Order: sequence, then C-alpha cells, then structure tokens
Amino acid sequence: MIIDINRLTALVSARIVFFMFFLLCTGRYASAQHTAAKIIPAELSETSGLFISKDDLFFVHNDSGDTSRFFAIDAKGNLLSTLYFKGDLSKKHFGVTDCEDMAGGPGLVKDKRYIYLGDIGDNGGNRPYVTVYRFAEPNKFSSKMEIESEAVYLKYPNGPQDAETLMIDPILKELIIISKRQDTVGIYSTSLIFKNKDTVTMKKRGSLFLPGKGLAKYVVSGDISRDGRQIILKTYTNVYYWLRNGKEPISQTLRRIPTKLPYILEPQGEAIGFSPDGKAYYCISEGKNAVIYRYNIPKIPNLASKQVLPSSGVRPSGPL
Repeated sequence: MIIDINRLTALVSARIVFFMFFLLCTGRYASAQHTAAKIIPAELSETSGLFISKDDLFFVHNDSGDTSRFFAIDAKGNLLSTLYFKGDLSKKHFGVTDCEDMAGGPGLVKDKRYIYLGDIGDNGGNRPYVTVYRFAEPNKFSSKMEIESEAVYLKYPNGPQDAETLMIDPILKELIIISKRQDTVGIYSTSLIFKNKDTVTMKKRGSLFLPGKGLAKYVVSGDISRDGRQIILKTYTNVYYWLRNGKEPISQTLRRIPTKLPYILEPQGEAIGFSPDGKAYYCISEGKNAVIYRYNIPKIPNLASKQVLPSSGVRPSGPL
C-alpha cells in the first residue's frame, strides 16, 4: 500500500468482513465443487494473483508489502518453489510497490509461454507509471531460485488508476488492465511486443459497469482462457463470465451482459484463474490457510449472442 497503510488496511478489512458476513447470513452464496486444499506456507498470507500453468502447477503471489518474488504451488497448496526476480531497486518495498495480478500467455518468442506479473496497485492514485514484469515460464524448479525478468513501464492516457486486474489476450497479443474502484471501470490495453524497460502509454479501449455499490463492485481479478475464447472477472462478491465472438477485441466482448458463475464467498477473494483446458476456474482468498476453490464452468446456451450493453458509461436496464 502507498497511503497510511495501517489505517487503510484496518478500515478496508473491517468493511469487507462485515459485508461478507451480511451476505452469508442472507444466503447469497453458490454451491460448487472445490478442493479441500489449503495454502499452508506462511509466505502465502496475502494471495492476490493466480495463474494456472498445468493441472498441478499454480503460480501465485502476495500483494503490497512483499518483495520481488512469486511462488509455484501444486493443486493441494504445497509450496514447490519461491521464485525471486530483480525488480526496481528504487521501490520502497524491495523492488515492487503493489503486485496485484498475474497471467500467462505468449510473448516475443513464437510458441514460448510467458508469465506476466502486474505491479499495478495504486490505492492513492498517484503513481506516474505502473510496471508489468515478464518471465519465461520455467520447466524446472528448486525450492528457491532466481528467474530472469524484463519489465515494461505503463502509463494511463487519462492519469493514474488503481487496478488489480491483469489479463493476456492470446488472440490479439495484447496486455489488458482493468481499473478497480470507479463506478464504471476502464479497460486499457497495449501490445505484448515490447522490449525490456520500454515505457508505453496504454490506450483506453472502453468502459465497464457492473452492479453493486462500493466494495461489492470493485474489480479485483480476471483471466482469459488459454484459447482466448472465455473471459472471467471477479469482484469481492461475484464472478462474471463472457464468451468471445471470434477475434473481436476483449473490450467489445465485455460490452455484452455477462453471466454470473458460481462463487463461494471468501474472506477477501482477490485471485481467479482458468484451468489450462478452460473447463473450470479457481479462486483463492487472502489470509492464512486460504482454501483453493475449483468450479466447473456450466454449459450456457447462446451465451455469445446475449444482449449488448448500451454505449460506454450507460448502465444496463435490468439485473444480471
């Protein structure tokens, strides 16, 4: 965090706990298939981002306050490796400021898989740029290892934005960031073709309005399936799903009214990711011993032809 960390953290956590308790008492949670795994290692108490590389290989990371590192775990929550990278030594928190999400996808080298880690949190709305790190996906692990990284420095066309959602579009080869806390959030993108330490101003591709008020509608994570056809976004209280039409831009897909998917309310759920085959999605909350939830994606007929939302900033006329 950047501003008055102790006070802000206490306030936000208290509001989230109260809000989640209220919703649970009113029965607003969904049944789903999920694993009984727990994130046991003490290092993983602030899980904020998730990328599932293989059925039994998950990459996760903590948010603000941690160093420039992320973790490989298995589907049962066992720690396989802690991966350290060289961040920005001028940053207050040991190379990074506030890492909030991660994703996997293509990069500069054809047929090679990469991991993207977004140091994109900006609670104070005052960072002149944010940073996304890219790593070649490793195929061998040790308990602790150094991993080579390259970075791109990203600016918003309309000034600093707080964001917790980073996605990689494998079809149009784009990096996508969605802002977090506005009533109508922004969709920003840039090409995956960048060189180490490039500074790039992203383009705003559109806006997205989701129902709810305050914390309930904050967009805290998202993912695009490996084939590029499915998109999920997560707020603190819901998971929303879209099916893409062909090679249309993601911003166009997100104009359609989404479908709510099953979601068991978590204490502070900020991580979501598709399974490699795109048939399921996983969620993990912040907090010690957080449960790894696995949900099957239901069959939804005629989803791609659902009603298109009005122009940017106009709210849908009916409930989702």
